[in-house]
Amino acid sequence: MSNVIPEKSINFSVYLNGEDLLGVAEGTLPALESMTSEVKGAGVAGVVESPVIGHFNSTNFSLTWRTVTDNFLRLFDHNTNDLELFAALQQYDAGLGVYRTVPLHVYMKAITKTRTPGNLVVGDNMDTQVEFEVTYMKIELDDKERIELDKYNYIYKVDGVDQLADVRRALGKS
Repeated sequence: MSNVIPEKSINFSVYLNGEDLLGVAEGTLPALESMTSEVKGAGVAGVVESPVIGHFNSTNFSLTWRTVTDNFLRLFDHNTNDLELFAALQQYDAGLGVYRTVPLHVYMKAITKTRTPGNLVVGDNMDTQVEFEVTYMKIELDDKERIELDKYNYIYKVDGVDQLADVRRALGKS
């Protein structure tokens, strides 16, 4: 019997524009927080924060370096950056007694919002950080496309099902 326990991230790499390894210390993936509006009144027992289908609040992604680097400074412009994250995730199958490495690939189009050169402390990391606004994101887990969000083109797919297809059709965008 299989009993798979997702344990941890083994390691990861971040690439800028398909070629340059950024050499970051940490990355914080975007939270997809739905835009909501309040539904209340007759027929509703209280208040409901109803999500707007396929629409999300500001979608932020951040990278942190130990010190200021050339690649960090390259991100000071206002152009869209193509960022790719490749991670190796560790799973343990307790039923079979074996470990398995599962690939995670996250591709994003992102615009730099905040640039923080960090702190100067003797003998410590500077915690240099950049924060991005993500306009496009695709997540593949174990070589399967799971999530695709394209804010400018009204696309939001979950496991291949486009949640905004009917909205595009209603707006005449087919």
